[in-house]
Amino acid sequence: LQHMVMSFRVSELQVLLGFAGRNKSGRKHELLAKALQLLKPGCSPAVQMKIKELYRRRFPRKILTPSDLSMLHIQAGQLPSAAALTQGTVCHLPYDHSSAAVPAALLPPVPVLGPKHEADVQHLSPPIHPVHPDVKMKRLPFYDVYDELIKPTTLASTNSQRFEEAHFTFALTPQQVQQILTSRDILPGAKCDYTIQVQLRFCLCETSCPQEDYFPPNLFVKVNGKLCPLPGYLPPTKNGAEPKRPSRPVNITPLARLSATVPNMIVVNWSSEFGRNYSLSVYLVKQLTSVTLLQKLRAKGIRNPDHSRALIKEKLTADPDSEIATTSLRVSLMCPLGKMRLIVPCRAITCTHLQCFDAALYLQMNEKKPTWTCPVCDKKAPYDTLIIDGLFMEILNSCTDCDEIQFMEDGSWCPMKPKKENQEVCQTSAFSGIEASSLYTVSSEGKNALEGKKKVEVIDLTLDSSSDEEEPPAKKQC
Repeated sequence: LQHMVMSFRVSELQVLLGFAGRNKSGRKHELLAKALQLLKPGCSPAVQMKIKELYRRRFPRKILTPSDLSMLHIQAGQLPSAAALTQGTVCHLPYDHSSAAVPAALLPPVPVLGPKHEADVQHLSPPIHPVHPDVKMKRLPFYDVYDELIKPTTLASTNSQRFEEAHFTFALTPQQVQQILTSRDILPGAKCDYTIQVQLRFCLCETSCPQEDYFPPNLFVKVNGKLCPLPGYLPPTKNGAEPKRPSRPVNITPLARLSATVPNMIVVNWSSEFGRNYSLSVYLVKQLTSVTLLQKLRAKGIRNPDHSRALIKEKLTADPDSEIATTSLRVSLMCPLGKMRLIVPCRAITCTHLQCFDAALYLQMNEKKPTWTCPVCDKKAPYDTLIIDGLFMEILNSCTDCDEIQFMEDGSWCPMKPKKENQEVCQTSAFSGIEASSLYTVSSEGKNALEGKKKVEVIDLTLDSSSDEEEPPAKKQC
């Protein structure tokens, strides 16, 4: 134990003295003297264990016990006997990459915490964060996953610094390279994009449910030495809130080496946060268009009209506790997104309203900016929950000259004709100071008189303004 304490640095000495409840201030020789005093007869087993633990973390590649101090100069080629291993005695081999004689099982795991966190860990354990946790990413409707190039890997804090850095590599097979290269320029209007892409995704290191994309704070990514462009920050929702990037994946195909012989390097820098870890993963994906998703939605089939009829009856059933009875329900045939007549009426199965929106327009908007929010009720309406309403399809096909319908209690419907009388009233109200009825009763002479009156007023105003302009400057100053 004395040899172990003598090899400690200031940080280990301070941790040990703090653990023993002693003063841990002073220079190294003072700390060492205090630590050696702990080894006097009657030293508590807890302090002995702490010394061993600190020493094992000080020299993580080799473990010493007091009975083995004489074996420090053992040759690298000699291994301990099976009996020695069963008794917990591990040989002290100087760490050497060229020596392959030591099995990996004999080497203790390297600690993942820095010296500042040593006081928090009372025993040496394997790395706290698994390299490949059971993190699952949420499936993105506009991408089909072909392959997993880097499994979800924890971006764990490895030291006590504010900024962290992690390195990753992935390689493409000849078949994958060929897939990417042959998909070039297929997207309409794209300069040199690929429909099959290398996709980088970040999320919170949570295993409870599939995770949405979520970027670590102050993130910088370099792919093969080149800075990777990331989605721009969203405007802050409240004052003082830290700016966030939108939840979406990053296409790194333009920066990737499309070669089966040279691996790709990713360097990630981010700010560590206490109690929060992130995960990184890389996939080979195929990008889909809104047209493809609409075809898939149509292929799922149209929902039976009886579903909507049952929903109408449920909404219009009289509530005995309510004094007001709803006997009919008005619904628009116009899409709330584009203010145009519905073509493919759809809504999410989770929505409780009857109003539909146009599937093609909804998919186009989410292709540009994926929010997947219902334009009617503002609740989440992901692609997998969308259905085409069969009742509305019937109505749209049979009723072509109206934009609004009314549902009755029995599930039947009738078109709502636009009121022409209202339009006429709106037009007549534009004439200020004249009664609407006079427009229909006034004679041709009266019309001429009205026009003449208007003309005179206009001429008078013009004369006034022109006479002002003709006045001399001196008079204007007065």
